[in-house]
Amino acid sequence: MPKNAIVTKPEMKLPRRWLLRLLPTSLLGRLTIVLMMGVLLTQFVGNAFWAAQVRKESEIEVAASSQHLAQSAASSIRYFLSLPTNYRPLIIQQFREMGGTRFFVNINSAPIDIHDIGQYALAELAKKKIKAELLEKIPQLAGANNLKLGFSWPAELVVSEDGAGINDLPDNWIQHILITKPNPAPILVIQAELEPGNWLYLATLMPNPYFLNSNNPFSTDRVVLLGLSLAAVFLLSMLVVRWITRPLEALSVAATAFGNGNGEAMPHLPETGSREFVNTARAFSVMRERIQRYIEDRERLFVSISHDLRTPIMRLKLRAELLDDDLLRSEFNEDLDELDMMVKGALQCVKDNDIYENPTEVKLDALLNRMVRGAQLAGHKVEFSESGICVVAKPLALKRAIGNLLDNALHYGNHVEISVLQNDVQVEITLRDHGPGVPEEALIYLFDPYVRLEHGQLKNNSGMGLGLGIAQAIVLAHNGTLILRNHPEGGLCATIVLPVQR
Repeated sequence: MPKNAIVTKPEMKLPRRWLLRLLPTSLLGRLTIVLMMGVLLTQFVGNAFWAAQVRKESEIEVAASSQHLAQSAASSIRYFLSLPTNYRPLIIQQFREMGGTRFFVNINSAPIDIHDIGQYALAELAKKKIKAELLEKIPQLAGANNLKLGFSWPAELVVSEDGAGINDLPDNWIQHILITKPNPAPILVIQAELEPGNWLYLATLMPNPYFLNSNNPFSTDRVVLLGLSLAAVFLLSMLVVRWITRPLEALSVAATAFGNGNGEAMPHLPETGSREFVNTARAFSVMRERIQRYIEDRERLFVSISHDLRTPIMRLKLRAELLDDDLLRSEFNEDLDELDMMVKGALQCVKDNDIYENPTEVKLDALLNRMVRGAQLAGHKVEFSESGICVVAKPLALKRAIGNLLDNALHYGNHVEISVLQNDVQVEITLRDHGPGVPEEALIYLFDPYVRLEHGQLKNNSGMGLGLGIAQAIVLAHNGTLILRNHPEGGLCATIVLPVQR
């Protein structure tokens, strides 16, 4: 495959593309998200194991307490079964005057509808265990509707068939039995049919009144603790990651400045921080010094070569004037002129690639209009519509790159169309000529120095084949791309793609 061939990457799958788009682009943001996700995952897994263990322990505790409570309820039911019917109200009144027992007791002629608290796994387990124990202790309650159990909240609890609730009762009747404020607890209601038309009503609390909250992994205190942990990890990760990435940011700025030709004005990187960064900073500084020396040596070399070659070329021209044969003298002069142009072109190539400017905002309309007017004054046909687009670039360097492309288009196409387009990430400057175009297999070689196609030599015999190479070097220095392609309707399109910088 040719070295300049463009390789198209396979298109990423949609979920992966969206995932990468959601992730922040900075190392600081990505490391922070990874740390936060790690803490969240750890907390989630830990809470899941902890909740499973607590749920298991809570079920064991509720089962044991339900069995104990059922035994007490069975004793109370057997006691009232043993009493004559007319004695039961007197015993209940004595219980209330003494401050009550473990149960709030009442006698009703029919079961009372209970407003159930809803579906709670521990509540269902408690009702199942209590019912099983009561039926085992008192077999006569095994009828279809002889025993009813339920949990209700105090505000919704009805204690008698006349519709009275807890708030309608004297405080001394229930203050040692039920919890109604400030944090109400669910109340267990057991209704057992002693005889037809006589239902014993027992209301009480579980041994652990707030047993429903014992296996809740998202209680208020745990959520607050999790939030505080996440906030602490977030702040610490921001500080630590910022401390780690700040030297990398300085290295990135230095590399960008050096790549844009501002290496001489850039201060040396501080050799502080982690051992890896110190080694990287030292290696970068050594690399920068070597490249700077190479550039300076290359420029001095080409200047020296140009100076050394011009002297013998001038002597050869003077000696050629002494030749008597006019045809031979003319041929010698043409060869020497071509050699002189090659030396000047090589020197210009070096200097054009080393343009030391500070990037600034360039108004493309003003820049291109000046170049278009110059071409039109020279008799060329150039079309350009203003776009109002600006780019951040080195003005002289960008002008030289566009000028080289425009000269090529005018030499080989005569009629040139210039357009400027912009989207969210890049600006495209396109020059299209209406010439014969370029064979597809030759497009990848046009950027090589001194490469000229046959129709180019016929159109412009004074060129050296350096214009496209210079333009490409300048565009690359701007972190851009120079693309050459044949237009479907004929001619060659040269497109400068520059990134949008804000």
